[in-house]
Amino acid sequence: MRRLQYREWAPARFFLRRIPEEKATKSMSALQSEIEERLADSEPAVEVLLAELLPNGTLRVFIDHPDGVTLALCERVTLLLADLRERYSLEVSSPGTERPLTKPTHFRRYVGRRARVRTREPRTIPTADSAEAERRAKSFTGELVGVTDSEITLAADGGVIAIPYSEIRRSNLVEE
Repeated sequence: MRRLQYREWAPARFFLRRIPEEKATKSMSALQSEIEERLADSEPAVEVLLAELLPNGTLRVFIDHPDGVTLALCERVTLLLADLRERYSLEVSSPGTERPLTKPTHFRRYVGRRARVRTREPRTIPTADSAEAERRAKSFTGELVGVTDSEITLAADGGVIAIPYSEIRRSNLVEE
């Protein structure tokens, strides 16, 4: 019996392609819109707060309902999205205490509450310290003090900052 030498084996090659965040965001918003449209007929009271694709191939869908999110509701939504389980590992969940904020209506509903907002690019913010005139950050936590159709205003540690929706990568409520 002849033993195979390592050199006789075909070398394994793995090709990883990073999808640009802008393209991934567009495809995720298209997927979220598709999910919202599909649920509109069967479960019209269900609101899709966020659909996100995790690096391990899991599609996580956060839902809300005026009467609360129950296990039975999560199960019904999972069954309505059964064909997505062929492409993804599907998780349907309630938003929990740190619920995602993705739409202007979400931000309006929670004005006065603490939120964490992460931006796509670092933003310059003024500081109270005179030695350091400004600093740059991508994550801000503070009270949500204002909402318009184009931006949110957050009273964060470094002062009040206005962030356009187009610059928000991810945001959620923070427990007080």
